[in-house]
Amino acid sequence: MICVIQRVKHSQLHIEGALHADISQGLLALVGLEKGDDERSLGKMLDKLLAYRVFADAEGKMNLSLRDIAGDLLLVSQFTLAADTQKGLRPGFSSALPPAEAKPLFENMVQEAVARHPNTQSGVFGADMQISLLNDGPVTFILHA
Repeated sequence: MICVIQRVKHSQLHIEGALHADISQGLLALVGLEKGDDERSLGKMLDKLLAYRVFADAEGKMNLSLRDIAGDLLLVSQFTLAADTQKGLRPGFSSALPPAEAKPLFENMVQEAVARHPNTQSGVFGADMQISLLNDGPVTFILHA
């Protein structure tokens, strides 16, 4: 499982022109599910997302987590993160978890995230989404579980 996280001042997600999710200060997490991912890797990634220290403390050091600041979390499924880009000029997706397996896993991730951190919103698996954000820093990390 791969997550690209961006520390944001705010982010919005639209589907078919309608606002679907809207968060304030927190994390936008783009989630790429790979073959072999399961409930265990999902739990491990959520642990990281909620505890990863990317927010500034009183001294300006990255010592605070999403939980510490009671920030918002926006989870968005993005299968392109699992692409193989090593060869050629076209990405390959053989390492991505097939949609029939990825959809329930992502939906479980969202449910678990909401149970652990109520300030969680999400996109819709497989939907054509438009995301706007104001990256804070900019601060962006790639997490693996």
